[in-house]
Amino acid sequence: MKLFAAAFLLLTLVSTPALSQSATTAKSVREQVADINRKILAMAKDFPEDKYDFKLKPEMRTFGAVIVHIAGGNVYAAKAGKGEKANWDEIDAKDYKTKAQVVALMEKVIADSEATLKGLPDTSFAKTIEPWISVTEHSAEHYGLLVAYYRANGLVPPESRPRQ
Repeated sequence: MKLFAAAFLLLTLVSTPALSQSATTAKSVREQVADINRKILAMAKDFPEDKYDFKLKPEMRTFGAVIVHIAGGNVYAAKAGKGEKANWDEIDAKDYKTKAQVVALMEKVIADSEATLKGLPDTSFAKTIEPWISVTEHSAEHYGLLVAYYRANGLVPPESRPRQ
């Protein structure tokens, strides 16, 4: 009996940090995904509709097309996070012609990807944080690009405005 108790205690001591680490990693990943999605959705809602077709240079995507591209990353994450086959380019920006359509798309794909993310057990993050880290990084890179779209139009991005 003492041997069993000692083994149980040892197993508990060894596994607790691993479980705690998984929970911490899972929490961090979930928060980072939610934070970048929140910032981009705020931009999608805030940017003037008459400027959704604005491009920094002729060969670049429009503001609206960048948002749709970011939405594609969330679709990819939601599918890949469930183990489904996924392609990053499943969404075509040409199918989303208005600000309302782009915002609705972004809201839906954020809800879907975050539901998938929340549904994963914390322990799954001990194995890998993909696709979440790649999608978060990708979205953050495009967030920076969207800031340039704001500034080129003499606008201040929502995240850069003074807090009230």
